[in-house]
Amino acid sequence: MGFDTIIVNGRVATATDIYTSDVAISDGKISALGQSLPRDNAGKIIDAAGKYVIPGGIDVHTHLDMPFGGTTSADDFETGTRAAAFGGTTTLIDFAIQYKGQTLRTAFDTWMQKASGKAVCDYAFHCIMTDLGDAQLAEMNALVREGVTSFKMFMAYPGVFMLDDASIFKALRMTGKNGGLVCMHAENGGAIDVLVQQALAEGKKAPKYHALTRPTTAEAEATSRAIALAEMAGAPVYIVHLSCNDALEKVREARDRGLPVYAETCPQYLYLSIENFDAPGFEGAKYVFTPPLREKWHQEKLWNGLKRDHLQVVSTDHCPFCFKEQKELGRDDFTKIPNGGPGVEHRLSLIYSGGVAQGRFSVNRFVQLVSTAPAKLFGLYPRKGTIAVGSDADLVIFDPDRKHTISATTHHMRVDYSMFEGIPVTGMPDVVLSRGRVVVEGDKFVGRAGAGEFIKRSTYSQQ
Repeated sequence: MGFDTIIVNGRVATATDIYTSDVAISDGKISALGQSLPRDNAGKIIDAAGKYVIPGGIDVHTHLDMPFGGTTSADDFETGTRAAAFGGTTTLIDFAIQYKGQTLRTAFDTWMQKASGKAVCDYAFHCIMTDLGDAQLAEMNALVREGVTSFKMFMAYPGVFMLDDASIFKALRMTGKNGGLVCMHAENGGAIDVLVQQALAEGKKAPKYHALTRPTTAEAEATSRAIALAEMAGAPVYIVHLSCNDALEKVREARDRGLPVYAETCPQYLYLSIENFDAPGFEGAKYVFTPPLREKWHQEKLWNGLKRDHLQVVSTDHCPFCFKEQKELGRDDFTKIPNGGPGVEHRLSLIYSGGVAQGRFSVNRFVQLVSTAPAKLFGLYPRKGTIAVGSDADLVIFDPDRKHTISATTHHMRVDYSMFEGIPVTGMPDVVLSRGRVVVEGDKFVGRAGAGEFIKRSTYSQQ
């Protein structure tokens, strides 16, 4: 029997195992694992000697082609998925935003259109809910049936995205029944707004005040409230972009009590700190995203949370805005700086480098954090997130020794700066495959726009 492709001589690393094996691919799926598989009729042989073969990364938090504050995030589904592929991420879950008065269906259809014909690798959607009447609550069930099985709500941004506790509680009760999962942006938006207005009144308008008006207590309080609402509703909850130890403690306590509470953090909270705002001039605007950067000591607490499974996932919250023309909209007022930073390309390297290469956790834990746990929580497993016969051949040949210094001059995201400029990493993808097709080979892109497919997901309760 012939195979389309065989990856030979690599060390297969999953969330649970490491072993030497060939990986054979047929029709976009993994069709055989074993040593010395017959190579006679293979269409392509890829030598992975000295490297790991890992499941493609899954980034469950990106914002491509997203309108915000009078502008739109700089990466669309073509440039964003291409940059993701260069970084070893082969599946994204982006956010379809329902604006006030809209149906959830409108949000889903709008984002499907944005991605169609553009995405280089596979994608799915969460639905952001900003207006939650009876009609939208009923629509949640319809979306779940169509493979949009997670919903995001905001406890922050009053007047734009923020929902009250009653609406959040109703949505959680609905996912408790339909098996979906609520993703929560947990910050006390009301209290933060008071601090923001006070800062502006006092003439404090520099980028750093974005962080100083969003204290860690506001994140911890909202995290605690989200957990309480989910517990009352009998539903799981997933805290997005957790940034500080105060909030981490609330998640850890809930998990210790056996509650189905999960949380992600992002590379920016592991590598950057409030000190980045001390950059000269308006440079601090590059680091304006929410939740904001924290004092440096939180970094080690978050790394420890990843190690001990108090945090389950690393995603990027990739939401790029160019420094010139976009970030500069807030030159005289930090509240007008578009919130977000570019990160989709560097997640695997930063987490491998800081986690595995620095001896904080194993390569298995690395795979769990960047691929397997996101696949399981968000209904993609075992199609994605593992290396097994029958799974999609989303694979990364990862060189653990390859060194690189992150820079805007070499990255593939459509943005004019890097949050991680000058940071050295150890561990880089060499070859990336999406459903059996090579999309990245070294520094060359060999995929094509439109090859990515929308993936219908099963529910949290079915994983």
